[in-house]
Amino acid sequence: MHDLSAFPITAKWPAAHPERLQLYSLPTPNGVKVSIMLEEIGLPYEAHLVSFERNEQLSPAFLSLNPNNKIPAILDPDGPDGRPLALFESGAILVYLAEKTGRLLPGDARGRYQTLQWLMWQMGGIGPMFGQVGFFNRFAGKDYEDKRPRDRYVAEASRLLGVLDRRLAEGPWIMGEDYGIADIATFPWVRNLIGFYEAGELVQIERFAHVTRVLEAFLARPAVSRGLNIPPRE
Repeated sequence: MHDLSAFPITAKWPAAHPERLQLYSLPTPNGVKVSIMLEEIGLPYEAHLVSFERNEQLSPAFLSLNPNNKIPAILDPDGPDGRPLALFESGAILVYLAEKTGRLLPGDARGRYQTLQWLMWQMGGIGPMFGQVGFFNRFAGKDYEDKRPRDRYVAEASRLLGVLDRRLAEGPWIMGEDYGIADIATFPWVRNLIGFYEAGELVQIERFAHVTRVLEAFLARPAVSRGLNIPPRE
């Protein structure tokens, strides 16, 4: 019997299947990292939409699970010690799920740390910089007359795409022949940059042929196609 009643978040988002991993998310680049991962590894889970329109990420229930009020977050009824584990931060969740299932993260120390370096690179560079491009190109920042802030982030986004492109020139995925959590973390952001943020022309995405090649291969994966729409928006 799985009892999750000790976690206040389950009062706001009741678990229909408390024996399954609970995902609290929204289909944003960070959110779909985890839904794609769950679809790839086939671990049973239950997805709950955290509505930003209703500011549910600021609700006491959600803050009880993630005090940083960001999606995604998970509640695993079968944690490492047999007890439920609550976890936030998409990168940490990817590592946890990879280690829990023995999937999409190399088992040898060298490959593991090399994968983690690219995961941290995405979290520290790709995500924040691409997000700033989105703010200045699509959202409120687009109305600023001074385009220097936008151009600063566009230049950094282009530099990061160049780093990624050179890496992908060496093989089909970030870690060479093996698809894994570094790809799952990175390519939702590339998709968002040139899609939702409409910044493909700004960053001159056509210069990065290896990036666009691998993005196409990433989006062709059935698990990715499913995960990009989980949880469904209202």
